[in-house]
Amino acid sequence: MTALVLEDVSVAYGTKVAIKNIDFHVKPGEVFGLMGVNGAGKTTMIKSILGLRDQDSGSISVYGEGLSSSSSKKKISYLPEKFEPPWFLTGMEFLKFSLSVYGQPFNRDYMIEMAEMLALEKSALDRKVQTYSKGMRQKLGLMGTLLTGCSLFILDEPMSGLDPMARARVKKMILDICAGERTIFLSSHILADMDEICDRVALLHEGTLRYVGTPKELKSETKQAYLEKAFLEYLEKDKVA
Repeated sequence: MTALVLEDVSVAYGTKVAIKNIDFHVKPGEVFGLMGVNGAGKTTMIKSILGLRDQDSGSISVYGEGLSSSSSKKKISYLPEKFEPPWFLTGMEFLKFSLSVYGQPFNRDYMIEMAEMLALEKSALDRKVQTYSKGMRQKLGLMGTLLTGCSLFILDEPMSGLDPMARARVKKMILDICAGERTIFLSSHILADMDEICDRVALLHEGTLRYVGTPKELKSETKQAYLEKAFLEYLEKDKVA
């Protein structure tokens, strides 16, 4: 069964079209990346997938069920671009709450193990999150999202604020998760990371999909060695056309 399907999805804000005639699918166990410049329509697409913004036309399904189904919502875990955990909770309290929302068991030792895996000091878990740096909050958000046991993870700029060591560890965690047949849909401006971990990518520009395929195919088509340069080359070629 396909993990995520968008069929002819369009969304407008008044007379301004945000996304138009979007068609793609994401396979179970796949890391699928969404690329685009600011204002391309990525946020609107993610809101539509989450059911936070109704599409004006088309349909969206998660593992074969429409977004109106409560069971489809339970399959999705989401990390927003600007993640801000409740300042009055400790890191451990936040994780316990996050797992309880999805009916997952809480194991303190396992939380410490996962924190160390992401280079988050275990002592930080017993401190209030208001003392955390941007990078520490991001690591906590990733833990709270990826440990929910969901089938589909929606990650918006998951590497934001992370140092190189933490980025490497997050990428490994993402690949390990998808090896277990769970699925990740991520949006990021760090195209080098997407080149490394994404099975396929979609290029969204001015509200429409311009490309869906593997990073390797996009680099080959544009004759570029790096995904970032291939992305820019594709947009330039599209502009000329």
